[in-house]
Amino acid sequence: MIGTESISRVIGQDVYDESGSKIGSASEVYLDDETGQPEWLTVRTGLFGTKESFVPIRDADLTNEGLRVPVSKERVKDAPKIDTDGHLSPQEEQELYRYYGMGAGTQTTQTTQTTGVADTTTTTGMADTQTTGRRDLTNEHGTVGHDTSGPTTDNAMTRSEEHLSVGTRTEEVGRARLRKFVVTENVTETVPVSREEVRLEREPITDANIGNAMDGPAISEEEHEVTLHAERPVVAKEAVPVERVRLDKTTVTDQETVSDTVRKEQIEMEGAEGTLDRDRDGRIG
Repeated sequence: MIGTESISRVIGQDVYDESGSKIGSASEVYLDDETGQPEWLTVRTGLFGTKESFVPIRDADLTNEGLRVPVSKERVKDAPKIDTDGHLSPQEEQELYRYYGMGAGTQTTQTTQTTGVADTTTTTGMADTQTTGRRDLTNEHGTVGHDTSGPTTDNAMTRSEEHLSVGTRTEEVGRARLRKFVVTENVTETVPVSREEVRLEREPITDANIGNAMDGPAISEEEHEVTLHAERPVVAKEAVPVERVRLDKTTVTDQETVSDTVRKEQIEMEGAEGTLDRDRDGRIG
C-alpha cells in the first residue's frame, strides 16, 4: 500500500500492470482530502507520454523496478477521459470508481469520501454515501511541500510546469530500386574504304621492251582483262561491359520545428498586507 511517505518515490517511476507489462510513467498523485492518503495516480502514456490516465493507487505496490498497480494495461488505456486539473468532481470520481469496479460507497463503514462531509446509512446490508460540495483532490509533485491544505502539508507550495520532451523516430518514407532495360539508338561512324580504278598507260618502244613488243603476230586481234577490287564497310556488334551501377544511401540532417502547448502553475498571494509579494514566477516583487 502506498502511503504519504512514499509519494516522493512514486513520481516519475515506471508503472506496470498486474501482469508486468509497462503502462507508462507516474505523473501526479491525487490525495483524499479527508484522510490525506493517496487515492489516484495519473500515468503518462502514448507517444512521448502526451496522454494521462487515472489509475487507482490504493492497492499499488512500489518495488525497485517501479510501481505495480492491480489493473490491466488495456483497462488503463480505455479509462474515462478526465482532465488532470488538480481536482476531481464527485461525478468524475464516481465514474472512475464504477469503471475500475472499486465499489465506492458500498461499505457500511466510512471509506474514502467524495467530500469532506458524508452521511453513511445502512439499508439491507448496503450503504449509500451522500455527497455534497466538491472534493478537493490536489496533485503531488514529489518535492518538499504539497499543493494542498491537509494533514500532510507544510508551509510551502510547490510550483511546477510542463517541459516539452522532443525526440525522433525512424519510419519508412519510400523505396528506390535499380531497373535495367534496353533502348535502341543510331550510331554513325566514318570508316575509310578503298577501290581499284582502271588507268590507261602508254609507253614508247624502247630497247628494254622491244622483245615483248615483237612477241606474237604482227597483225592480230587480242584482249586483256584486269580485275578491279573495292572495299565495303562491314558492321559487327558485340556486347561489352562499360560501368557498374549500384544504390547507396546517405543521411542528410535537416532542422524541423515542433511546437505544442505546455501547462505551468502560477502562484499568487492573497490576504495579509505589509508582506513581501512574489510575482507569478516566484520572484520577490
